Amino acid sequence: MDRIVIHSDLNNFFASVERKLHPELVGVPLAVGGNSEERKGIVLAKSEEAKRFGVKTGETLWQAKRKCPGLVVVPTSFPEYTKYSRMARAIYAEYTDLLEPFGIDECWLDVTHSTKIFPAYAGEMYSGKGEQTYSEGFLRFLGDTLRERVKRELGLTVSVGVSFNKVFAKLGSDLKKPDGTTVISRAGYKKIVWPLPVDDLLFVGSATAQKLKRSGISTIGALAALDGDHARRLLGKTGATLLKYARGEDDDPVRGIGEREELKSVGNSLTYAHDLVTPEEVKTNIYVLCESVASRLREAEVGRADTVHLWVRSNDMTTVSMQKKVRPTVLCGEIAEHAFALFCEKIKPPFKVRAMGVTVSGFDKNLSQLTMDQLDGRYEKRERAERAVDEIRKKYGYSFVQRGITAADPEAAHTDIKGARLKKPGDTDK
Repeated sequence: MDRIVIHSDLNNFFASVERKLHPELVGVPLAVGGNSEERKGIVLAKSEEAKRFGVKTGETLWQAKRKCPGLVVVPTSFPEYTKYSRMARAIYAEYTDLLEPFGIDECWLDVTHSTKIFPAYAGEMYSGKGEQTYSEGFLRFLGDTLRERVKRELGLTVSVGVSFNKVFAKLGSDLKKPDGTTVISRAGYKKIVWPLPVDDLLFVGSATAQKLKRSGISTIGALAALDGDHARRLLGKTGATLLKYARGEDDDPVRGIGEREELKSVGNSLTYAHDLVTPEEVKTNIYVLCESVASRLREAEVGRADTVHLWVRSNDMTTVSMQKKVRPTVLCGEIAEHAFALFCEKIKPPFKVRAMGVTVSGFDKNLSQLTMDQLDGRYEKRERAERAVDEIRKKYGYSFVQRGITAADPEAAHTDIKGARLKKPGDTDK
C-alpha cells in the first residue's frame, strides 16, 4: 500500500497575511520588502496582482516599481507571519503527528495511517482495481479538506499536492496556484510529471538545470530515462538522487513533530545597502558573515567543518557559487580567509557585489585527526578565545568586542547577522 503524502503551501504567504492585517490592500499590486527608501530593499513576497506585472521575489524594490508603477510596498511583520504559520500547522497536526515544515509557509504531512481523516471517506477510499490502491477521489478529498479548513479558519489560501512521496507532493502543490489541489498518483505520475521542465523538480537549481539542458535533458521524463552511470557522470552523487526523484522512487520519510533532521550546514548571507566594489570592502564583509557562521557552528556542537561555500550576487542579479575543502575548523578567521580566497580566485575586477553568503558543511563531530598546528596548542588557544568572545557578546552585546578588520567600517562593526537571523520567522519551531 502506497503512502499518502500531502504538501501544503500557503499562497503568497507574507502578502496574504499583510492583507489580513490591512484589508484595504486587497486587490492592489502588493510587495512585502525592506525599506523602499534604501537601495537594499528587496521583494520578499508579492501578490498575484504584482506577479502579473512581472514582479519577482528577490529583485530590488526600485526594479519592481519600474515594472509596476502602482506597486504598494509594505514592511515585514515577522511576528504575524510566525503566528499564522503556527496556526496553520496546528490545523495540520489535528490529522497527523507526521508533520515536517519546509520553511515558514510549507509543510509535508504523512496521513497514511491517520485515524482522524480516513473515516470521513471510508466508503470510497480504494480504487477496487487489483491490489488495493487509493482512489484519486479520496486523495483529492484529503487535499481539499485541508484547503477548505485553512481558508475558513485563517482566511488564507493554500495550494496542496497529494502523492505517494514527498518530491511529487511538493511538485503537485506548485502546479495549481493559488488555492488548488493536485493529485499525483502512482498510476498517473508519468503523464503529469514527466512532460514538465526539469527545473520543476525539487532541488534542481538553475546551474544543474543548465548543465542538464546542455546535454539535451530539458524535461523530468528525459532525466528519468537516463542511465544511472550517465547521471552520475553529469552531476556526481546529486545525479543519482535526482534520477531517483524523477522516477518516483523518493522514499524519504516525513519527519514527525519534534523530530529534527541532522544539521548538514550552517550559513548566513547579506544584501548590501551599496555595491561592494573593492577587495577591502569584500574582505571586511566576508568577516562579518563569518563571525556569525563560526559562532553558530560552535553553538551547534557538531564539530569542525571541512568545506567552505561562498555565493556572490552582482548588481545585475547574476549569482556565482563556489566551494573548497579545508582543514576542519570552527574559527572565524580561517573560514573567512578561505571564503575570501575563493572570491579572489573566481571573481575578477571590476565587480559590483550586491549580496554575499557564506556557508560551512562537512561536520566531523570532533573526530577528525588534529594537525601539527592544532597539536602544538595554537588552534586550541584561538578556539578558546573565540568561544570566550561568544560568551562576552551574549552577556554585553555584539558590539562590545569587535574584530580589528571590521572596526574601521562602523556599519560592518555593528552588524550582528547572527542575532538578526534568530529573530526571523523561518525558525518558528525554536
